[in-house]
Amino acid sequence: MALSSGQPKVVLLDIEGTVCPISFVKDVLFPYALSALPATLQAQWDKPEFSQYRNAFPAEHATSQEALTAHVKDLMSRDVKIAFLKSLQGYLWESGYKSGELKAPLFDDVAPKFGEWKKAGKEIMIYSSGSVAAQKLLFKHTNGEPADLIPEISDFFDTVNAGPKQEASSYQTILAAHPEVPEASDWLFLSDNVKEVEAAKQAGMQSFVVERPGNADLSTEDREKHRVIRTFAEI
Repeated sequence: MALSSGQPKVVLLDIEGTVCPISFVKDVLFPYALSALPATLQAQWDKPEFSQYRNAFPAEHATSQEALTAHVKDLMSRDVKIAFLKSLQGYLWESGYKSGELKAPLFDDVAPKFGEWKKAGKEIMIYSSGSVAAQKLLFKHTNGEPADLIPEISDFFDTVNAGPKQEASSYQTILAAHPEVPEASDWLFLSDNVKEVEAAKQAGMQSFVVERPGNADLSTEDREKHRVIRTFAEI
């Protein structure tokens, strides 16, 4: 599939529903964080290294382990995307990744395409609602070959250092962070979320909708308005 403005110099990637199944986050990572939370709070509650995670929560929810647990469960049940929750989730997932209990199930076309893009001199960057720390954990522990894709990735962006993913200004912030590639048309953003694709386009980037197994259905209007790919091999 040809690109609208030539080959991109930077490929900017979403994670859930783009490089790995949405179900990995909702059915594996979220339950793991909830199951690990009580023991982690009991062991780490008063330790200085944990205070940055605890103190980031609103004070009324950080008065006790029980209060924090209840608040985390409530936020996660509503899939609230807020920085202090994402940071705590990343902290909880770290031990699971390091033990081998967690491993990111990338779609089969992802790791080979990373190698192809790098060989062609393209930069690969990530933009996800998950924290940068959680993104790095995921890409360091995958089922791909190689399993650690961190060396292939030039930069990571989240809602803290870039902004909300459905706002064009966030993509402009990402562009500004890399003045070595100043032309927005030299960037290609790939995501399963149509509103994110539209925001990237508003910022001047090329952008395709990625349709993977388990993703939300796309409307006829979405398919007419945007390029839709099912695998990175189509690029």
